[in-house]
Amino acid sequence: MSKSLKERFAELQAERDRTWSAEQLARNALQRSLLSERHDPAKLPRTGDEITPFTLIDQDGRELTRDSLLANGPAVLVFFRFGGCPACNIALPYYNETLWPELRARGIPLVAVSAQIPVDRAVIERHGLGFTVASDPGYALGRRLGVTFLPEEQPEVAPGENWIGATLGTLSYEIDQPAVLVLGQDARVLFFEASPDWLDRTDSAPILAALSNAPVTAA
Repeated sequence: MSKSLKERFAELQAERDRTWSAEQLARNALQRSLLSERHDPAKLPRTGDEITPFTLIDQDGRELTRDSLLANGPAVLVFFRFGGCPACNIALPYYNETLWPELRARGIPLVAVSAQIPVDRAVIERHGLGFTVASDPGYALGRRLGVTFLPEEQPEVAPGENWIGATLGTLSYEIDQPAVLVLGQDARVLFFEASPDWLDRTDSAPILAALSNAPVTAA
């Protein structure tokens, strides 16, 4: 039986407890705690809300629009931080194992979305991801959904120094919180959940439950 996402994250945290300094652990825990405290679900999309048109850019540089995703039925978007994020490298293969087979069998698109542009193809190759990975140019969809944030600490960066803005290709500290958006073919929200603590993300079960009665039109 496949390990749950919570179990996988617990293993990551246990490894960090063994190998990280007390200062590193405290800084990481504080950032996650602050994001959780500031999280306001009332400001997020609700079931039944319509999501207006958007355009993403997939791993091959092609435009991926809301309407193309919903052409034959519902679609699932999983927001992640960036390709090199350790927790994302646990969550994305988890969805590949536990969510994608069911969605693929039903003809339902699954797209992993981050602000990182261009898409970090290494994360696809590393885990053999079968679903699409896409960039959200200019944080457009992430901001509209209310899932982006700025870290508390934004130190000055010397030219050429490796920092998150360079990694993302956005030259900004702004980053996506993990989130899951399930859209019906009418572009209305069937399920939405954001995870301010990036070590506490949505499991596959509620996503599949939200899709249990969603019709899919034959292509």
